[in-house]
Amino acid sequence: MTSAASDTFELPVLPLRDVVVFPSMVIPLFVGREKSIKALDRAMDADKRILLVAQKSPETDDPSAGDLYEIGALAQVLQLLKLPDGTIKVLVEGLSRVRVSEVRDDDGALTGRAQIVEVAQQHEAREVDAIVRSLMGLFEQYIKTNRKIPPELMQTLSGIDEPSRLADHIAAHLSVRLQEKQRLLEAADVAERLELLVGLIDGEIDVQQLEKRIRGRVKSQMEKSQREYYLNEQMKAIQKELGELDDAPNDIDEITRKIAEAGMPKPVETKAKAELNKLKQMSPMSAEAAVVRNYLDWLLGVPWKKRTKVRKDLKLAQDTLDADHYGLEKVKERILEYLAVQTRVKQMKGAILCLVGPPGVGKTSLGQSIAKATNRKFVRMSLGGVRDEAEIRGHRRTYVGSMPGRIVQNLNKVASKNPLFVLDEIDKMSMDFRGDPSAALLEVLDPEQNSAFNDHYLEVDLDLSEVMFVATSNSLNIPGPLLDRMEVIRIPGYTEEEKLNIATRYLLPKQLKANGLKESELSIAETAIRDIVRFYTRESGVRNLEREISKICRKVVKEIALAGPQQTTKKAAKPAKAAASKSAKVAKASKGAKAIVSVSVDSKNLEKYLGVRRFDFGRAEKDNEVGMVTGLAWTEVGGDLLQIESTLMPGKGQLILTGQLGDVMKESASAALSVVRARTERLGIDVDFLQKLDVHLHVPDGATPKDGPSAGIAMTTALVSALTKVPVRADVAMTGEITLRGKVTAIGGLKEKLLAALRGGIRTVLIPEENRKDLTDLPKTVTQKMKIVPVSWIDEVLDLALERPIAPPNAESKRETDAIETETSSASTSPQAFDEVKH
Repeated sequence: MTSAASDTFELPVLPLRDVVVFPSMVIPLFVGREKSIKALDRAMDADKRILLVAQKSPETDDPSAGDLYEIGALAQVLQLLKLPDGTIKVLVEGLSRVRVSEVRDDDGALTGRAQIVEVAQQHEAREVDAIVRSLMGLFEQYIKTNRKIPPELMQTLSGIDEPSRLADHIAAHLSVRLQEKQRLLEAADVAERLELLVGLIDGEIDVQQLEKRIRGRVKSQMEKSQREYYLNEQMKAIQKELGELDDAPNDIDEITRKIAEAGMPKPVETKAKAELNKLKQMSPMSAEAAVVRNYLDWLLGVPWKKRTKVRKDLKLAQDTLDADHYGLEKVKERILEYLAVQTRVKQMKGAILCLVGPPGVGKTSLGQSIAKATNRKFVRMSLGGVRDEAEIRGHRRTYVGSMPGRIVQNLNKVASKNPLFVLDEIDKMSMDFRGDPSAALLEVLDPEQNSAFNDHYLEVDLDLSEVMFVATSNSLNIPGPLLDRMEVIRIPGYTEEEKLNIATRYLLPKQLKANGLKESELSIAETAIRDIVRFYTRESGVRNLEREISKICRKVVKEIALAGPQQTTKKAAKPAKAAASKSAKVAKASKGAKAIVSVSVDSKNLEKYLGVRRFDFGRAEKDNEVGMVTGLAWTEVGGDLLQIESTLMPGKGQLILTGQLGDVMKESASAALSVVRARTERLGIDVDFLQKLDVHLHVPDGATPKDGPSAGIAMTTALVSALTKVPVRADVAMTGEITLRGKVTAIGGLKEKLLAALRGGIRTVLIPEENRKDLTDLPKTVTQKMKIVPVSWIDEVLDLALERPIAPPNAESKRETDAIETETSSASTSPQAFDEVKH
């Protein structure tokens, strides 16, 4: 038994990929990573000793303490040579085993604290000698079958008396996996190490014998193949003499080889060989031969057995999603749930997700992030405007110019049978006399059927069960059977705060790089970005926001270029002087011209770069008015305020509706009028008011079509206000469907509507009681700045929305209203308090 000092010491650490260094082992290493080079330099500056530790994963480029094994080797640097390409060739000798701890990054190089591992011998000497004899016999047999190891090694080993050194020398020459070598290094007990070696060498000998048998079988098959090749060549020579073949017959051999290597299922291989036999009997110049050859090319291009190894690292997936996308917590959670299940289930069928949300919220890029996180190949297949079933299933081979569908085409392109398919704009498909592509997708997106997808062109079954499908859509306007096959994940529009964060963290750095600007050359204030969101874009996503930031960058680049020192002539100096703005920091150029060093954009000079404001998100009215109610609307680009006006005029009870209202909205107006008529006595309205008055309901912005039932309570409130002459509070907005009994029922798009109310300066929003459950999904930035009141009946709406009570409230009809009071102390009930920017 040998021992070593138990004191700890600190030395530079050199992480190793795919190699384990044993004591007494001399090995050359090539070092190229920056941290590793610095560690070597420190070792050479000291006593030339260094800690060699193997990485757990060779793919890790920048390993930390958790990426390294605990047991390594203390080594001495014998020789160091710097190569022309910047790498270093170093010759090291292992000295002893060490236990490495407290690995840290010390100024660009890894440093660790180490303790020499004592070599233990807990078995009797006779037992160890017996294991050594068995090991030497097996290793001698191993050397005879392994030509990579020189026979002279046995003479060297026979001269080593110490069992520990003998085990290390043999371990260094074994061709086994890194994990097995690390086990040998970590085995401190000599007998245990020797027994491990016996087991490993015995297994390697079995593998070598199996390889030998396989080579013998292959050789006999090769002799048979050579005989067939000779006969085939003779047949081709005869055909050539008869004029049936040209001078390039090698395509047949190439196709034969590819069929053998493709790993096709048996039925497919049979089909391919049948087509190949047809091709052999055809003249190469015939049109039929070209068709068959094209078919075989497509069939051989399908990745029958090629697949990427799916990564199941949840932490990496979460970091990838967080790095690529801001917010979207529920979407990320569902994706991580799917990946978590994959870690437990080996043969899980590919998930079929449908991301539904407005344009520009990151649906397609989410698919890219999922592919990146799971190590799948990424395929984007745009379905917008597709109206031919053959786009999905392919054309029959009888058609001229026929080819497979886009599913097969994309699989051939990425050469993997388990990619991630993004079916973009799945709601934009249409149909005509050529078929319905959405019906063709039913088989593709059905986990029970897509393991035998049949393309019309290939006419063989194709397994799509390993493909992960992610569909994207702007709405749920998707055929029912197709929608039923997908799990819908809704991606809501971004709030103003989320857009602000996205612009600051992602869009601005991206556009600075895209336009060749340094961070020091352009700064955009938070107030400017907020103004861009409010007054220059009108969307739920951030696509237009990125365009506006790009526009600012281009103008700044032009401004800096025109004011640069390269303008030397007097004529060229004028535009440079004119381009210099008050917001630009100026420095003296070498020839007297003024050069712009940096530009700062804020809300004051924003119009200089983007022009006048384009949008005014439906601001709340400043004064309480009779018959004027603020409703809330949902659009494909987010929510918006919807002003509803009501007025009375002499007439005979006609209800006039204007503003391009749809059928559902017209019916809501009729229902609202019926509710008012049923409550005339309670509201103090003349029962016969329709005998002498016409009622006109108008929804401004008449060029825009509007529809939906959610304006019911707003229309009712407008009618009551017009009939009672009681003004409606300008700081209150409302949304909800009305029934004939006056009950307020649920609506959709609540988040988008509340965001529009917040932008417009609304401080109190009335929503249906049935939508209370949806409030849990709202961001705190919304609930902290608004008073959201769930209501169940129109009486509650009128009590809250009108400037003053119409009549003394009836104790029996009064209902307790649960107001969600989250208004901050700084928030005002006046709509002007939110209107910080003057128009």
